[in-house]
Amino acid sequence: MSKQPSKPSPAALRGPFRKRTMRQHILRRLALVVPISVMMIVLAKTGVMETLTDRYTFRSESWYDDTALVHHLRVMVTHNGMTQIKPDCLLFVVNGNDPPTGSRIDVMQKTSGTCPGPKGDLPKLFTLRVDRMNHVIMSDQGSPDLFHPLH
Repeated sequence: MSKQPSKPSPAALRGPFRKRTMRQHILRRLALVVPISVMMIVLAKTGVMETLTDRYTFRSESWYDDTALVHHLRVMVTHNGMTQIKPDCLLFVVNGNDPPTGSRIDVMQKTSGTCPGPKGDLPKLFTLRVDRMNHVIMSDQGSPDLFHPLH
């Protein structure tokens, strides 16, 4: 007995289970991937991804980890309009003489590499005072040595 290829029934050619051509398959994938890729690029360029990442990774115990705290402060300072300087051009200097429950952190502007400004200069922008126990951040931006809460 020779086996002849069977013709698909008319019902198999309709609906979501019908066979797709390679072109249809590629177009459907592109229709899904391209908008998602564009959306991710826009979210990354606007800083929304950094803010969301910070919101989900910064926990109560992170207040006592200088690295996590500096990352959190970098996101806060750049996204709430305290400075227009690129995040990579900010330098956070933690005062090592402060008690472990509170710290003063000087925010400086780097002027080396791709950061603008006279080379070798390290201007101080403002100071942040962090109360790690109560999770309060205060800044003296615009009024040196007069601290106000950070929003």
